[in-house]
Amino acid sequence: MRKVVVSNYDPHWVHLFEEEAKRICDIFKDELVDIHHIGSTSVPGLKAKPIIDMMPVVKDVEKIDSYNNEMIQLGYEPLGENGLPGRRYYRKGEDDRTHHVHLFQWNNHSEIDRHLAVRDYLRKHPEAAKQYGELKAKLAALFPHDIKGYMDGKDLFVKNLEQHAQEWYAKQVDKG
Repeated sequence: MRKVVVSNYDPHWVHLFEEEAKRICDIFKDELVDIHHIGSTSVPGLKAKPIIDMMPVVKDVEKIDSYNNEMIQLGYEPLGENGLPGRRYYRKGEDDRTHHVHLFQWNNHSEIDRHLAVRDYLRKHPEAAKQYGELKAKLAALFPHDIKGYMDGKDLFVKNLEQHAQEWYAKQVDKG
């Protein structure tokens, strides 16, 4: 069983994202619209599980399954929607997980904006990022071999964070 590990922020995570983004761009080529570094490793200063979350945005999500063999060759396990309609989810590494890919079609604004809102909110609100990081470190210490306990422990915080982040993000988009 994998141990739940939360680390201090590592600036190298940005480079790990960039390197993997190039590999993913080489696979999806013209189907790719954009690719974003999301999740806790994308927020400077935030404690995180050292797993790089990536969000490729594509023209047609239905075509993505045809790239599964190339993703497997890159070390990813394709998991289809994995409980979230309209997404394609991949994870890299078994017990030593390194990357998660959450892939959406360009017009899935609710999911794309949700991920970008949380990332950008935490980047602009260091106190919220600090609280979130401290909670994650505390939960990792309480549930070192229980990912479900860890996830359940942060569920209410994350739901509140998402709500505040989406309200804030909507105001930013209206301004821009």
